[in-house]
Amino acid sequence: MTLFDYFLILLGMGVVTYLPRLLPLLFLTRRELPSWLVEWLELIPVAILAALLAPALLVDGNSLSVDFTRPEFIVAIPTFIFAYRVRSLGGTVIFGMAIFWLYGKVF
Repeated sequence: MTLFDYFLILLGMGVVTYLPRLLPLLFLTRRELPSWLVEWLELIPVAILAALLAPALLVDGNSLSVDFTRPEFIVAIPTFIFAYRVRSLGGTVIFGMAIFWLYGKVF
Protein backbone atom coordinates (compact mmCIF):
# COMPACT_ATOMS: atom_id res chain seq x y z
CA MET A 1 0.00 0.00 0.00
CA THR A 2 1.17 3.45 -0.80
CA LEU A 3 1.17 6.49 1.46
CA PHE A 4 -1.82 7.83 -0.48
CA ASP A 5 -3.77 4.63 0.28
CA TYR A 6 -3.10 5.06 3.98
CA PHE A 7 -4.20 8.67 3.74
CA LEU A 8 -7.48 7.61 2.09
CA ILE A 9 -8.07 4.98 4.77
CA LEU A 10 -7.50 7.53 7.53
CA LEU A 11 -9.74 10.02 5.78
CA GLY A 12 -12.47 7.41 5.37
CA MET A 13 -12.24 6.39 9.03
CA GLY A 14 -12.50 10.03 10.04
CA VAL A 15 -15.61 10.56 7.91
CA VAL A 16 -17.24 7.39 9.21
CA THR A 17 -16.51 8.44 12.78
CA TYR A 18 -17.48 12.09 12.42
CA LEU A 19 -20.60 11.77 10.27
CA PRO A 20 -22.81 9.92 12.81
CA ARG A 21 -22.04 12.67 15.32
CA LEU A 22 -22.58 15.54 12.91
CA LEU A 23 -25.89 14.48 11.37
CA PRO A 24 -27.95 14.50 14.60
CA LEU A 25 -26.50 17.89 15.47
CA LEU A 26 -27.47 19.31 12.11
CA PHE A 27 -31.00 17.92 12.04
CA LEU A 28 -32.05 17.88 15.69
CA THR A 29 -30.59 21.01 17.30
CA ARG A 30 -33.44 23.29 16.24
CA ARG A 31 -36.22 20.78 16.90
CA GLU A 32 -38.08 20.12 20.11
CA LEU A 33 -37.81 16.42 20.88
CA PRO A 34 -40.62 14.62 22.71
CA SER A 35 -39.95 14.17 26.41
CA TRP A 36 -40.24 10.37 26.15
CA LEU A 37 -37.47 10.33 23.53
CA VAL A 38 -35.19 12.53 25.63
CA GLU A 39 -35.76 10.29 28.65
CA TRP A 40 -35.06 7.22 26.54
CA LEU A 41 -31.87 8.73 25.11
CA GLU A 42 -30.63 9.52 28.61
CA LEU A 43 -30.67 5.79 29.41
CA ILE A 44 -28.37 4.80 26.55
CA PRO A 45 -25.05 5.47 28.38
CA VAL A 46 -26.19 3.40 31.37
CA ALA A 47 -27.26 0.54 29.10
CA ILE A 48 -23.94 0.60 27.25
CA LEU A 49 -21.97 0.60 30.50
CA ALA A 50 -24.02 -2.31 31.84
CA ALA A 51 -23.53 -4.24 28.60
CA LEU A 52 -19.77 -3.74 28.86
CA LEU A 53 -19.48 -4.51 32.57
CA ALA A 54 -21.80 -7.50 32.96
CA PRO A 55 -19.72 -9.99 30.95
CA ALA A 56 -16.49 -8.79 32.56
CA LEU A 57 -17.94 -9.19 36.05
CA LEU A 58 -20.05 -12.32 35.69
CA VAL A 59 -18.84 -14.54 32.84
CA ASP A 60 -15.91 -16.90 33.25
CA GLY A 61 -13.71 -16.59 30.19
CA ASN A 62 -12.72 -20.25 30.03
CA SER A 63 -16.08 -21.99 30.34
CA LEU A 64 -18.28 -19.05 29.30
CA SER A 65 -20.58 -19.70 32.26
CA VAL A 66 -22.04 -17.23 34.71
CA ASP A 67 -20.16 -17.27 38.01
CA PHE A 68 -21.34 -15.13 40.91
CA THR A 69 -18.24 -16.01 42.95
CA ARG A 70 -15.80 -14.26 40.66
CA PRO A 71 -13.58 -11.79 42.53
CA GLU A 72 -14.48 -9.03 40.09
CA PHE A 73 -18.19 -9.39 40.87
CA ILE A 74 -17.69 -9.66 44.62
CA VAL A 75 -15.53 -6.53 44.67
CA ALA A 76 -17.97 -4.68 42.41
CA ILE A 77 -20.75 -4.84 45.01
CA PRO A 78 -19.08 -2.75 47.76
CA THR A 79 -17.58 -0.51 45.08
CA PHE A 80 -21.04 0.18 43.67
CA ILE A 81 -22.38 0.97 47.15
CA PHE A 82 -19.45 3.32 47.76
CA ALA A 83 -20.01 5.03 44.41
CA TYR A 84 -23.72 5.45 45.10
CA ARG A 85 -23.12 7.05 48.48
CA VAL A 86 -20.05 9.19 47.73
CA ARG A 87 -20.66 10.03 44.04
CA SER A 88 -16.98 10.59 43.35
CA LEU A 89 -15.42 8.97 40.30
CA GLY A 90 -11.85 9.26 41.55
CA GLY A 91 -12.75 8.03 45.02
CA THR A 92 -14.68 5.11 43.58
CA VAL A 93 -11.77 4.05 41.38
CA ILE A 94 -9.32 4.21 44.29
CA PHE A 95 -11.77 2.42 46.60
CA GLY A 96 -12.42 -0.32 44.03
CA MET A 97 -8.71 -0.85 43.38
CA ALA A 98 -8.01 -1.02 47.13
CA ILE A 99 -10.83 -3.50 47.72
CA PHE A 100 -9.67 -5.66 44.80
CA TRP A 101 -6.12 -5.61 46.16
CA LEU A 102 -7.33 -6.53 49.66
CA TYR A 103 -9.50 -9.32 48.26
CA GLY A 104 -6.48 -10.74 46.47
CA LYS A 105 -4.39 -10.64 49.65
CA VAL A 106 -7.05 -12.20 51.88
CA PHE A 107 -8.38 -14.88 49.55
